[in-house]
Amino acid sequence: NKIVIDPITRIEGHLRAEVEIDDEGIIREAYVSGQLFRGIEIILKDRDPRDAGLLAGRICGVCTNSHFRAAVSTVEDAYNIDVPKNGEIIRDLMSLALFIQDHVTHFYHLHLLDFVDVTKALEADPKMTSKTAHLYSSKPYANSHSHYIYVKEKLAKFVDSGRLGPFSNGYWGHSEYKLTPEENLLLLSHYLEALKFQTDISKAIAIFGAKTPHPQTIVVGGVTSVADMLNPQRLNEFIFILKEAKGFIDRAYIPDMKLLATAYQDEIKAGSGRSIGNFLSVGGYCFDDEHQLFESGVIYNHDFANIKRFDEQLITEEVERAWYKDDQPYYTDLNEDGTLKTANPDDKYSWIKAPRYNGKTMESGPLARVLISYKQGNRFIKPFVDEFLAFCELELLDLSSTVGRNAARAIETAYISEYIFKSINRLLENIKYYDTETWSKYTFESLPQEAKGRTFIEVPRGVLSHFINIEDQKIKNYQVIAPTTWNASPKDSKDQRGPYEEALIGIKLDDPSRPLEVLKVLHSFDPCLACAVHVIDIKGKDLGKYKINTGCSL
Repeated sequence: NKIVIDPITRIEGHLRAEVEIDDEGIIREAYVSGQLFRGIEIILKDRDPRDAGLLAGRICGVCTNSHFRAAVSTVEDAYNIDVPKNGEIIRDLMSLALFIQDHVTHFYHLHLLDFVDVTKALEADPKMTSKTAHLYSSKPYANSHSHYIYVKEKLAKFVDSGRLGPFSNGYWGHSEYKLTPEENLLLLSHYLEALKFQTDISKAIAIFGAKTPHPQTIVVGGVTSVADMLNPQRLNEFIFILKEAKGFIDRAYIPDMKLLATAYQDEIKAGSGRSIGNFLSVGGYCFDDEHQLFESGVIYNHDFANIKRFDEQLITEEVERAWYKDDQPYYTDLNEDGTLKTANPDDKYSWIKAPRYNGKTMESGPLARVLISYKQGNRFIKPFVDEFLAFCELELLDLSSTVGRNAARAIETAYISEYIFKSINRLLENIKYYDTETWSKYTFESLPQEAKGRTFIEVPRGVLSHFINIEDQKIKNYQVIAPTTWNASPKDSKDQRGPYEEALIGIKLDDPSRPLEVLKVLHSFDPCLACAVHVIDIKGKDLGKYKINTGCSL
């Protein structure tokens, strides 16, 4: 029996999932497919390398900051250009603020409705909801009877009108919804509060980025936002927004994640949604001269005691099951019933390629970072992990699951929201002692005609890498391997499943006509298909031509 979900909603991009279930409703095989071709690397070809950031930033409408920075850093690596400390700090502040925004937005607005039944929240007692909140926080966020009454009335208007708006298309009444009416109301109240949170934290990114999405201030050699760095009002505004964000994270996000982990403890202990157990992190984000937020390393088969050193030379990509042939797009037709051709080992079914590390499938993202940093002895993240695990009566291995993956993301958010102030203080100290440099001066004409560069950086969804090949001071080839390329990769020549597919195996569907269990697993990775689908032509052939009208009129 095959079930097709197309498209998977509440993600960035176009994702399709096909699962084969047995007579008991258990998933025995899975095919996850990126459904939209994007040739960003083609557009970058023959462009000025200094334009790489502005163009690569358009890879995604969510991860603009990440791709912009990675592209500029890749050009700097190719030309061996060092960025001043202040430039790196400002880039870090923008990136880390994006981590916070992305993680909170994902949990509340993209994933929460896989756990929360909106209709059940209408049965909640506001006073009991307030008491429930105190079980997970000593100072719950926006915790008053009147607030919960207001939220309940607002939800009722959605339901009574028959137009649920942002809450539409839910499988209400599904057996996978395990929360009490009060727990549902509590989480939905924070769903609404997180809408304002998302707006405010975006302002923080824009303080140094000029705008968001698609910031403008990162340039080859540093950043241009020196006026904002030297303006006390702008710095204070950034600090104020981050303090407000930390309050929401500590009093709403972390308590909500504890509530969820407690309610779904049996599912977590059973390892539901667990992938193969291979994890990859490249580390980074120094907040002083000796310490960084994340450690690098590689874990195989959940062997936390034997973490290997990351070696970029071990990365390869395969296209056996992806819609490419001789490194060119090559889309194959669907079956007569509209399903993908997946029955045969050589059938192609996705635009996503299959990156492998040392020949193995790798999971990348918050879970990988938390596990590797914790086991590598990062003393700064350890208290955050230990406290959460102790409260929820979990072990480290339990994080390798659908709900655990979300818990790791929340832990990481709390950790970042604490230590981002270390980076702010570092910037203030530099300014105090008259170090105001944000850009390294260079003359483009004097740079080498030919160069190669690469960048590996941790971004909200995992490891992002950009590669550039420059000839005649123009981009000859460009390549991107995004976090979702790792996580959503199709099968390879050895028939190894990607992390999405592996995490679905063994999941039991209570009602195949309402496959909420599949959505829960896939959403836990925070898919970004716009970032995942790319192509490179290593033979230098023309794959397409584009004419851009740069003129404007008023």
